[in-house]
Amino acid sequence: MSTRLALRIQERFEKLSPSERKLAALLLERQDDVLTYSATEMAELAGTSKATAARLFRSLGYSDFNEVRLQAREERNRTAPFEQRRAVTPEPAGSRSISNHLQAEMTALTRTFEALRSDRLALAARLVAEAPRVWLLAFGLDEGLARSARLQFARLRPDVQLLALQPGNWGEDLAMTGPRDALLLFLSGERPRVLKPMLDYARTTRMQVVAVSDQALAAFAARYAAVVLPCHAASPASGAASATMASMTRLLAAAVEERIGAAATQRSDLIAEIDEELDHLE
Repeated sequence: MSTRLALRIQERFEKLSPSERKLAALLLERQDDVLTYSATEMAELAGTSKATAARLFRSLGYSDFNEVRLQAREERNRTAPFEQRRAVTPEPAGSRSISNHLQAEMTALTRTFEALRSDRLALAARLVAEAPRVWLLAFGLDEGLARSARLQFARLRPDVQLLALQPGNWGEDLAMTGPRDALLLFLSGERPRVLKPMLDYARTTRMQVVAVSDQALAAFAARYAAVVLPCHAASPASGAASATMASMTRLLAAAVEERIGAAATQRSDLIAEIDEELDHLE
C-alpha cells in the first residue's frame, strides 16, 4: 500500500466515523490488496458500503480510489527489490545481506520518527510519568520488549509492573489495576484471543493506554489507546518492527525522564548505589 496513504490514515483515524474506521483498519491490515481489489470489494471485505469508501478517500484527501491505487503503484515502481540488483564486482560473502539489512533498518527508523508528532510523544510521556502505576502488556515476541521496557521505566519511577506475566493469572493481575493507571501496550503481530477482553477491561477501569505499535496495527491499537506511537517495519514481508519499537521505547523513556525531572535522576542514582552494595555487577 502507499506509504502516504497509511500515514494519512494514522493522522486522521480518530476523526473518522465508525464505518470509515472499519475500512481504514482493513486497508492497514491488508496493504497489498489496494493494488488488486476494487473500492467496492474492499468495502465489502470491511463490511461497509461503497459510499463509505468514497467518503473515506475524500476525507483522506483523494478524489477517488483510482488516485489511491495510482499512488500505490508509483511508490511500488520506485522501489526496486534488493534481489534484482546485480553487483558489478564480486563482494565478500554476506556483505550484501548486511548492507541490505542496514539500509532497511535505517529506512524504517527514518520513516517512523519523521512521521512522529511531538504532541503525541508528549502526551504519552505525561500519561506514563503521572500515572499512579504503570503496567506493561505484550505477547509472543513482544514480551522481550516489555521486559526491557520495565527495566528502563523502573529506573525512572516506582510501581512499574508487567501485566499477565503468568498465563492464567490475568484476573489476579487486572484486579490490581485502577483508574488513571497507565497501560503500556506493545503490539507488533501476535494478537491472542485474550487481548481484546483485556483491553476492554482496561477501558472500563479507565486505564490510560499508550501503545507502541507496528504501523500495520496502529488502527487496531487506536480503538483502545489514548495515544499510539506507530513504528514502521524494516521488511513489510516479515513485519519485523522490533528495532523501531525498541528505539521508540527508549525515546519515550527519555521523554518520561525529562518530565519527571530530578526525582527520576535521584531514583536512578539510588538503584545504582543499591546495585553496588549488592556487589552483583562486575
